[in-house]
Amino acid sequence: MLNGRDPRIDFFRGLALIFIFWDHVPHNPLGQITLRNIGFSDAAEVFVFLAGYASVLAYSKVMEREGYGMACLKILRRAWVLYVVHIFLLAMLMGIVFFANSHVETRDLVQEMGLTHFITNPQQALTDELLLRFKPNLMDPLPLYIVLLLGLPLVLPALVRVPLAVVAVSLTVYLLAPKLGWNLAAIADGVWYFNPVTWQLLFVLGGAASIHARRPHTPDPRALSRQPVFMVAAAYSLLAAVITLSWRWPQIHDALMPTLLNEWLYPISKTDLSPVRLLHFLALAYVTAKLLPTHGWTQNWPAQQCCRMGRHSLEVFCLGVLLAPLADMLNAQVNDAWPMQIFSALLGLLLMAALAAWLEFNQRLSAPRPAPLGASR
Repeated sequence: MLNGRDPRIDFFRGLALIFIFWDHVPHNPLGQITLRNIGFSDAAEVFVFLAGYASVLAYSKVMEREGYGMACLKILRRAWVLYVVHIFLLAMLMGIVFFANSHVETRDLVQEMGLTHFITNPQQALTDELLLRFKPNLMDPLPLYIVLLLGLPLVLPALVRVPLAVVAVSLTVYLLAPKLGWNLAAIADGVWYFNPVTWQLLFVLGGAASIHARRPHTPDPRALSRQPVFMVAAAYSLLAAVITLSWRWPQIHDALMPTLLNEWLYPISKTDLSPVRLLHFLALAYVTAKLLPTHGWTQNWPAQQCCRMGRHSLEVFCLGVLLAPLADMLNAQVNDAWPMQIFSALLGLLLMAALAAWLEFNQRLSAPRPAPLGASR
């Protein structure tokens, strides 16, 4: 633990940020080794689940120490910070995309990034930006996090006391939302790409996991009897990996997939967090938690760099969003030659790690120093 933080949470949050950046750079070879290539879910599920885990872990402690009212104030203050960051990030992203588009002749990056609305109707786009209705590509996770965080005060006391009841209500809303068309309004397709009404379940599950982790546990004599759960989760993760890999060869996929399974499985909606995506993430998370040791493995140098990025996830995420179109521009200059693609992907990773290191260095400089021995009080 570092100042009460679980390094495993920081590690996987940092890894998710790396995967999100690599996935957002078109034709990036390193994007072939990210989570979305080995199953139905991707780094977005990791990001939202761990956001729920970290938020409930932090603000439940605030509620215990300072009361529910103070916890609500701090949650709203954090949501406001995220909102302001979102506005400034979008302005910077538009400037970078317009700059990159002027250096790419073969593609229209403005259209690809979903910024046409700003070109055709700038006044309405500014209003939509303030209302979180205008969300170009790469920007969806941050507004989702803002809305989920704003809803946290409504469930935090119950989540701490009766987490299973909150999960049950959240699951009910998740199941009803796609059938009843519950979503928030946005431009273009008319709804949010990440539907907060369904993705809230993953956020709540992360929060419930943090509450469970805080409670004392004793050795369970029935642990061996739960082995079938691990086997089912591992089998589902493996099956999802095989199906996902078969997408690279459509003829093989069509030949191997039974018609009934094909009709049941597709379409796999990311907007409404399709059940197969949700189950894949939960299965993969369960298998990973059982196979990885609790301590020790986060102490090596690469893991520590990843943990550092996870500890400064907001700043690193914002940098990754801004670097993605610049990396795309660099790659387009050489017709997406793979050496440049790998170079731009690794350079972006290096810059993200450097930002996290700089932020942590500044944090240590501003930390209060202990008084020297013998100093008067």
